[in-house]
Amino acid sequence: MKVKKAIESVMNVLFALCGLFSVAAVALITGYMIVAGIPAIREIGLVNFLFGTEWASTAADPKFGILPFILTSIWGTLGAVVIGVPIGLLTAVFLSKIAPPRVAAVVRPAVDLLAGIPSVVYGLIGMMVLVPAVMDIFNLKSGTCLFAAILVLAVMILPSIVSVSETALNAVPREYEEASLALGATQIETVFRVSIPAAKSGIAAGVVLGVGRAIGEAMAVMMVAGNVANMPGLFKSVRFLTTAVASEMSYASGLQKQALFSIALVLFCFIMIINSILNFVLKKGDKA
Repeated sequence: MKVKKAIESVMNVLFALCGLFSVAAVALITGYMIVAGIPAIREIGLVNFLFGTEWASTAADPKFGILPFILTSIWGTLGAVVIGVPIGLLTAVFLSKIAPPRVAAVVRPAVDLLAGIPSVVYGLIGMMVLVPAVMDIFNLKSGTCLFAAILVLAVMILPSIVSVSETALNAVPREYEEASLALGATQIETVFRVSIPAAKSGIAAGVVLGVGRAIGEAMAVMMVAGNVANMPGLFKSVRFLTTAVASEMSYASGLQKQALFSIALVLFCFIMIINSILNFVLKKGDKA
């Protein structure tokens, strides 16, 4: 008994240390981003930095307005979610409730494989296949645009949404579905009126992961979006917050480098705000 209690005490301490390490890591990252990002915002001015429409960091008279990057990241993420979430959710429903075991055994590894493909491979395929296709279909001078980036991001967020949503759907008690079927509902009606509402928390968690992947992606969108500091347009070459940092950090110095840290701080705040809003909506939905 004493040995078991000692082991249990040690494990409790270990778990507590792991939890504290996670909290400390978040706190250190947050503190570093604030310390590194605030000086440039002070020098440039918060309004000029967040709402300026011109970015010319290497010009003789440099401009550091990141509104085009902010709007591009917002529209790109929303576009990816609008396309990716329905496809991912319906795929999860298919794998969990409809597909025969043999079919599911083939589709599921294919979906999981998408999660293991490096970002640069997505970007390379998008650049070689998707960009020329967009250029030909819409008769554009260049296919590197926001629309191409949205399509790439929509594919990249699918694994997170599908895997988490499928797990949530599989966790729905079978009694709920059997009761619905016994009352005369069809299988499809049961899925959309019983299974999905019961699994909404897990599905929302998958959406959160997908949003985080979309808003934090850099390499793939850099290769297909054109990486030009324009105000967002569906068929215009654009630059995201992430690509703005990645494309200039290697040669940046002085105020330019500090401004890139400020962009990273804005991106960090965006992710925190999105996660907080989604968590609030989830908790409110659970109470209802």
